[in-house]
Amino acid sequence: MARTAVNIEEARAAPLLQEAGERLDGAEGEAVLDFSAVRRVDASTLRALEELARMAEKKAVKVVLRGVDVDVYKVLKLVKLTRRFSFVS
Repeated sequence: MARTAVNIEEARAAPLLQEAGERLDGAEGEAVLDFSAVRRVDASTLRALEELARMAEKKAVKVVLRGVDVDVYKVLKLVKLTRRFSFVS
């Protein structure tokens, strides 16, 4: 199983997520996104996450979010994105 890992910085979260989505082209297996440096998500980050989830589902790639802050998780839960990702500490 191929694995792609990306560290997400809060200030550049949306562009980094878009870049991670582009890396899914031709990828197989699993993409791990490290959210340990992210304490807040804005609308552009949520849109980028939604698009990433859509692309991953289309390509049958599992996306794992690592180190997600509790408050960020709550926001993802409110917008119904948690079911589209796996989470690890």
